[in-house]
Amino acid sequence: MNETKYTDTNLSKYLRWVFIIAWVMQVAIWMLYQNGGVAPGQLLMITMMWVPFLAVLLSGEKLRGMGWKPKFKGNILALLFSWFGPAILTLIGAAVYFAIFRDQLDFGGESLMAAAGENGAAALESLKAQGLSYSQYILISTASAIIYAPLLNMFAAIGEEVGWRGYLYPVLKEKYGRGKGLLIGGIIWGIWHWPLIGFIGYEYGSDYIGFPITGMLVFCIFTIALGIFCDVVYEKSGCIWFPAILHGSINAAATIPIAICKPDVGSFRLLGPVPNGLIAGLPFIIVAILFLIKKSNVEK
Repeated sequence: MNETKYTDTNLSKYLRWVFIIAWVMQVAIWMLYQNGGVAPGQLLMITMMWVPFLAVLLSGEKLRGMGWKPKFKGNILALLFSWFGPAILTLIGAAVYFAIFRDQLDFGGESLMAAAGENGAAALESLKAQGLSYSQYILISTASAIIYAPLLNMFAAIGEEVGWRGYLYPVLKEKYGRGKGLLIGGIIWGIWHWPLIGFIGYEYGSDYIGFPITGMLVFCIFTIALGIFCDVVYEKSGCIWFPAILHGSINAAATIPIAICKPDVGSFRLLGPVPNGLIAGLPFIIVAILFLIKKSNVEK
Protein backbone atom coordinates (compact mmCIF):
# COMPACT_ATOMS: atom_id res chain seq x y z
CA MET A 1 0.00 0.00 0.00
CA ASN A 2 1.04 3.59 -0.52
CA GLU A 3 3.14 4.79 2.42
CA THR A 4 3.78 8.28 0.99
CA LYS A 5 3.23 11.29 3.26
CA TYR A 6 0.55 13.36 1.60
CA THR A 7 0.29 17.15 1.43
CA ASP A 8 -2.70 19.34 2.19
CA THR A 9 -2.17 21.09 -1.14
CA ASN A 10 -2.60 17.88 -3.11
CA LEU A 11 -5.58 16.89 -0.96
CA SER A 12 -7.27 20.19 -1.78
CA LYS A 13 -6.52 19.71 -5.46
CA TYR A 14 -7.90 16.18 -5.36
CA LEU A 15 -11.15 17.25 -3.72
CA ARG A 16 -11.63 20.12 -6.16
CA TRP A 17 -11.09 17.91 -9.20
CA VAL A 18 -13.10 14.94 -7.96
CA PHE A 19 -16.14 17.11 -7.19
CA ILE A 20 -16.01 19.56 -10.10
CA ILE A 21 -15.67 16.88 -12.77
CA ALA A 22 -18.19 14.49 -11.22
CA TRP A 23 -20.79 17.14 -10.45
CA VAL A 24 -20.59 18.54 -13.99
CA MET A 25 -21.13 15.00 -15.25
CA GLN A 26 -24.09 14.59 -12.89
CA VAL A 27 -25.70 17.73 -14.29
CA ALA A 28 -25.21 16.24 -17.76
CA ILE A 29 -26.80 12.98 -16.58
CA TRP A 30 -29.79 14.92 -15.26
CA MET A 31 -30.17 16.72 -18.58
CA LEU A 32 -30.03 13.41 -20.45
CA TYR A 33 -32.70 11.94 -18.17
CA GLN A 34 -34.88 15.02 -18.69
CA ASN A 35 -34.76 14.46 -22.44
CA GLY A 36 -35.37 10.71 -22.46
CA GLY A 37 -31.73 9.74 -22.62
CA VAL A 38 -31.77 7.26 -19.75
CA ALA A 39 -29.45 4.74 -21.44
CA PRO A 40 -26.69 7.27 -22.27
CA GLY A 41 -27.20 8.79 -18.82
CA GLN A 42 -26.54 5.41 -17.20
CA LEU A 43 -23.47 4.94 -19.38
CA LEU A 44 -22.17 8.34 -18.26
CA MET A 45 -22.85 7.29 -14.67
CA ILE A 46 -20.60 4.26 -15.12
CA THR A 47 -17.93 6.44 -16.73
CA MET A 48 -18.12 8.77 -13.72
CA MET A 49 -16.74 5.97 -11.54
CA TRP A 50 -13.33 6.72 -13.09
CA VAL A 51 -13.34 10.36 -11.98
CA PRO A 52 -11.61 9.64 -8.62
CA PHE A 53 -8.84 7.83 -10.52
CA LEU A 54 -8.44 10.85 -12.80
CA ALA A 55 -8.52 13.25 -9.85
CA VAL A 56 -5.57 11.47 -8.25
CA LEU A 57 -3.50 12.11 -11.36
CA LEU A 58 -4.69 15.71 -11.75
CA SER A 59 -3.82 16.45 -8.11
CA GLY A 60 -0.20 15.46 -8.73
CA GLU A 61 -0.24 12.18 -6.81
CA LYS A 62 1.17 8.90 -8.07
CA LEU A 63 -0.50 5.54 -8.54
CA ARG A 64 2.62 3.63 -7.47
CA GLY A 65 2.46 1.87 -4.15
CA MET A 66 -1.30 1.26 -4.16
CA GLY A 67 -0.89 -2.50 -4.50
CA TRP A 68 -1.49 -3.21 -8.17
CA LYS A 69 0.02 -6.69 -8.08
CA PRO A 70 -2.56 -9.25 -6.89
CA LYS A 71 -1.56 -10.71 -3.52
CA PHE A 72 -3.30 -14.01 -2.86
CA LYS A 73 -0.88 -15.55 -0.37
CA GLY A 74 -2.30 -15.05 3.09
CA ASN A 75 -5.28 -13.16 1.68
CA ILE A 76 -7.65 -15.91 0.58
CA LEU A 77 -10.12 -15.12 3.37
CA ALA A 78 -10.02 -11.43 2.43
CA LEU A 79 -10.68 -12.36 -1.19
CA LEU A 80 -13.59 -14.65 -0.28
CA PHE A 81 -15.07 -11.97 1.95
CA SER A 82 -14.70 -9.34 -0.77
CA TRP A 83 -16.31 -11.61 -3.36
CA PHE A 84 -19.13 -13.21 -1.38
CA GLY A 85 -19.53 -11.19 1.81
CA PRO A 86 -21.61 -8.36 0.31
CA ALA A 87 -24.02 -10.83 -1.32
CA ILE A 88 -24.52 -12.73 1.95
CA LEU A 89 -25.13 -9.54 3.94
CA THR A 90 -27.40 -8.18 1.18
CA LEU A 91 -29.55 -11.32 1.27
CA ILE A 92 -29.73 -11.20 5.07
CA GLY A 93 -30.75 -7.54 4.99
CA ALA A 94 -33.34 -8.22 2.27
CA ALA A 95 -34.75 -11.13 4.30
CA VAL A 96 -35.18 -8.84 7.32
CA TYR A 97 -36.79 -6.14 5.17
CA PHE A 98 -39.26 -8.50 3.46
CA ALA A 99 -40.08 -10.17 6.79
CA ILE A 100 -41.31 -6.76 7.94
CA PHE A 101 -42.87 -5.63 4.65
CA ARG A 102 -44.18 -8.90 3.22
CA ASP A 103 -46.63 -7.18 0.89
CA GLN A 104 -43.71 -5.79 -1.12
CA LEU A 105 -42.29 -9.20 -1.99
CA ASP A 106 -43.09 -10.17 -5.57
CA PHE A 107 -42.16 -13.16 -7.73
CA GLY A 108 -44.50 -12.26 -10.56
CA GLY A 109 -42.10 -10.06 -12.49
CA GLU A 110 -43.51 -6.62 -11.72
CA SER A 111 -40.00 -5.25 -11.27
CA LEU A 112 -38.88 -6.57 -14.65
CA MET A 113 -41.96 -5.17 -16.35
CA ALA A 114 -41.43 -1.76 -14.74
CA ALA A 115 -37.77 -1.70 -15.81
CA ALA A 116 -38.69 -2.64 -19.37
CA GLY A 117 -41.32 0.11 -19.56
CA GLU A 118 -43.58 -0.24 -22.58
CA ASN A 119 -41.90 -3.55 -23.40
CA GLY A 120 -42.60 -5.01 -19.96
CA ALA A 121 -45.11 -7.62 -21.09
CA ALA A 122 -42.82 -8.59 -23.95
CA ALA A 123 -39.95 -9.11 -21.50
CA LEU A 124 -41.97 -11.63 -19.51
CA GLU A 125 -43.10 -13.35 -22.68
CA SER A 126 -39.49 -13.59 -23.77
CA LEU A 127 -38.68 -15.48 -20.57
CA LYS A 128 -41.57 -17.87 -21.16
CA ALA A 129 -40.41 -18.43 -24.73
CA GLN A 130 -37.06 -19.54 -23.32
CA GLY A 131 -38.82 -21.95 -21.01
CA LEU A 132 -38.08 -19.93 -17.90
CA SER A 133 -40.41 -18.89 -15.14
CA TYR A 134 -39.71 -15.62 -13.35
CA SER A 135 -38.57 -17.57 -10.28
CA GLN A 136 -36.03 -19.45 -12.39
CA TYR A 137 -34.88 -16.15 -13.88
CA ILE A 138 -34.32 -14.81 -10.35
CA LEU A 139 -32.26 -17.86 -9.40
CA ILE A 140 -30.08 -17.52 -12.50
CA SER A 141 -29.67 -13.78 -11.92
CA THR A 142 -28.76 -14.38 -8.27
CA ALA A 143 -26.14 -16.97 -9.22
CA SER A 144 -24.68 -14.56 -11.79
CA ALA A 145 -24.59 -11.69 -9.30
CA ILE A 146 -22.73 -13.84 -6.79
CA ILE A 147 -20.39 -15.90 -8.99
CA TYR A 148 -18.98 -13.72 -11.75
CA ALA A 149 -20.58 -10.23 -11.68
CA PRO A 150 -18.22 -8.99 -8.91
CA LEU A 151 -15.27 -9.63 -11.23
CA LEU A 152 -16.90 -7.83 -14.15
CA ASN A 153 -17.98 -4.89 -12.00
CA MET A 154 -14.48 -4.65 -10.54
CA PHE A 155 -13.18 -2.99 -13.71
CA ALA A 156 -15.53 -0.04 -13.22
CA ALA A 157 -15.18 0.01 -9.42
CA ILE A 158 -11.38 0.22 -9.57
CA GLY A 159 -11.73 3.81 -10.80
CA GLU A 160 -13.41 4.81 -7.55
CA GLU A 161 -11.29 2.61 -5.31
CA VAL A 162 -8.04 4.15 -6.51
CA GLY A 163 -9.36 7.59 -5.58
CA TRP A 164 -11.14 6.74 -2.34
CA ARG A 165 -9.29 3.83 -0.72
CA GLY A 166 -6.00 4.19 -2.59
CA TYR A 167 -5.57 7.92 -1.99
CA LEU A 168 -8.24 9.76 0.03
CA TYR A 169 -8.75 7.36 2.94
CA PRO A 170 -5.00 6.99 3.73
CA VAL A 171 -4.69 10.80 3.67
CA LEU A 172 -7.64 11.31 6.01
CA LYS A 173 -6.54 8.56 8.41
CA GLU A 174 -3.05 10.03 8.53
CA LYS A 175 -4.44 13.52 9.08
CA TYR A 176 -7.32 12.85 11.51
CA GLY A 177 -6.76 9.34 12.88
CA ARG A 178 -8.41 6.12 11.80
CA GLY A 179 -11.92 6.60 13.20
CA LYS A 180 -12.43 10.21 12.13
CA GLY A 181 -10.70 9.55 8.82
CA LEU A 182 -13.10 6.74 7.94
CA LEU A 183 -16.10 8.81 9.00
CA ILE A 184 -15.03 11.86 6.98
CA GLY A 185 -14.10 9.70 4.00
CA GLY A 186 -17.50 8.00 3.99
CA ILE A 187 -19.30 11.34 4.18
CA ILE A 188 -17.24 12.74 1.30
CA TRP A 189 -17.99 9.64 -0.75
CA GLY A 190 -21.70 10.05 -0.06
CA ILE A 191 -21.76 13.79 -0.81
CA TRP A 192 -20.05 13.05 -4.12
CA HIS A 193 -23.35 11.40 -5.21
CA TRP A 194 -25.68 14.10 -3.89
CA PRO A 195 -26.54 15.87 -7.18
CA LEU A 196 -27.80 12.58 -8.63
CA ILE A 197 -29.94 11.99 -5.56
CA GLY A 198 -31.45 15.46 -5.91
CA PHE A 199 -31.70 15.64 -9.71
CA ILE A 200 -32.90 12.16 -10.71
CA GLY A 201 -33.88 10.53 -7.41
CA TYR A 202 -30.82 8.27 -7.55
CA GLU A 203 -31.24 5.17 -5.35
CA TYR A 204 -34.34 6.36 -3.47
CA GLY A 205 -36.65 7.99 -5.98
CA SER A 206 -38.31 11.25 -4.93
CA ASP A 207 -41.47 10.13 -3.15
CA TYR A 208 -40.34 10.44 0.46
CA ILE A 209 -40.50 12.98 3.26
CA GLY A 210 -37.69 15.51 3.15
CA PHE A 211 -36.67 14.83 -0.45
CA PRO A 212 -33.83 15.04 -1.30
CA ILE A 213 -32.12 15.85 2.02
CA THR A 214 -33.31 12.70 3.80
CA GLY A 215 -32.06 10.51 0.97
CA MET A 216 -28.70 12.28 0.95
CA LEU A 217 -28.22 11.67 4.67
CA VAL A 218 -29.29 8.03 4.51
CA PHE A 219 -26.95 7.42 1.60
CA CYS A 220 -24.04 8.83 3.63
CA ILE A 221 -24.74 6.25 6.34
CA PHE A 222 -24.39 3.56 3.68
CA THR A 223 -21.18 4.99 2.22
CA ILE A 224 -19.62 5.27 5.67
CA ALA A 225 -20.34 1.58 6.34
CA LEU A 226 -19.27 0.39 2.91
CA GLY A 227 -16.18 2.58 3.07
CA ILE A 228 -15.16 0.81 6.28
CA PHE A 229 -15.60 -2.57 4.56
CA CYS A 230 -13.44 -1.53 1.60
CA ASP A 231 -10.80 0.03 3.82
CA VAL A 232 -10.52 -3.06 6.04
CA VAL A 233 -10.10 -5.29 3.01
CA TYR A 234 -7.53 -2.92 1.51
CA GLU A 235 -5.51 -2.76 4.72
CA LYS A 236 -5.59 -6.53 5.11
CA SER A 237 -4.64 -7.39 1.53
CA GLY A 238 -2.45 -4.43 0.56
CA CYS A 239 -3.98 -4.82 -2.90
CA ILE A 240 -6.27 -2.23 -4.48
CA TRP A 241 -8.08 -4.92 -6.49
CA PHE A 242 -9.62 -6.43 -3.35
CA PRO A 243 -11.78 -3.42 -2.39
CA ALA A 244 -12.62 -3.06 -6.09
CA ILE A 245 -13.99 -6.62 -6.07
CA LEU A 246 -15.93 -5.86 -2.88
CA HIS A 247 -17.32 -2.68 -4.44
CA GLY A 248 -18.25 -4.62 -7.57
CA SER A 249 -19.86 -7.32 -5.46
CA ILE A 250 -22.15 -4.91 -3.60
CA ASN A 251 -23.22 -3.31 -6.88
CA ALA A 252 -24.06 -6.75 -8.27
CA ALA A 253 -25.77 -8.05 -5.14
CA ALA A 254 -28.02 -4.98 -4.90
CA THR A 255 -29.81 -6.08 -8.06
CA ILE A 256 -31.14 -9.24 -6.36
CA PRO A 257 -33.65 -7.77 -3.85
CA ILE A 258 -34.81 -5.18 -6.39
CA ALA A 259 -35.82 -7.99 -8.75
CA ILE A 260 -38.18 -9.48 -6.16
CA CYS A 261 -39.61 -6.22 -4.83
CA LYS A 262 -42.67 -4.48 -6.14
CA PRO A 263 -41.78 -1.27 -7.98
CA ASP A 264 -42.79 2.19 -6.81
CA VAL A 265 -42.67 1.51 -3.08
CA GLY A 266 -42.30 5.23 -2.42
CA SER A 267 -40.78 6.30 0.88
CA PHE A 268 -40.09 2.66 1.85
CA ARG A 269 -37.09 2.83 -0.48
CA LEU A 270 -35.23 4.66 2.29
CA LEU A 271 -35.52 1.46 4.32
CA GLY A 272 -34.73 -1.18 1.69
CA PRO A 273 -34.78 -3.72 0.19
CA VAL A 274 -31.19 -2.99 -0.95
CA PRO A 275 -28.34 -2.27 1.49
CA ASN A 276 -28.41 1.52 1.12
CA GLY A 277 -31.74 1.44 2.97
CA LEU A 278 -31.73 1.76 6.76
CA ILE A 279 -33.31 -1.64 7.50
CA ALA A 280 -31.80 -3.73 4.70
CA GLY A 281 -28.44 -2.09 5.41
CA LEU A 282 -28.40 -3.12 9.09
CA PRO A 283 -26.11 -6.15 8.50
CA PHE A 284 -23.55 -3.88 6.82
CA ILE A 285 -23.81 -1.23 9.53
CA ILE A 286 -23.45 -3.79 12.35
CA VAL A 287 -20.47 -5.55 10.76
CA ALA A 288 -18.81 -2.20 9.98
CA ILE A 289 -19.11 -1.22 13.66
CA LEU A 290 -17.66 -4.60 14.69
CA PHE A 291 -14.74 -4.02 12.33
CA LEU A 292 -14.04 -0.67 13.98
CA ILE A 293 -14.28 -2.12 17.50
CA LYS A 294 -11.97 -5.02 16.62
CA LYS A 295 -9.43 -2.70 15.02
CA SER A 296 -9.52 -0.36 18.02
CA ASN A 297 -8.92 -3.27 20.42
CA VAL A 298 -5.99 -4.50 18.32
CA GLU A 299 -4.41 -1.02 18.28
CA LYS A 300 -4.70 -0.82 22.09
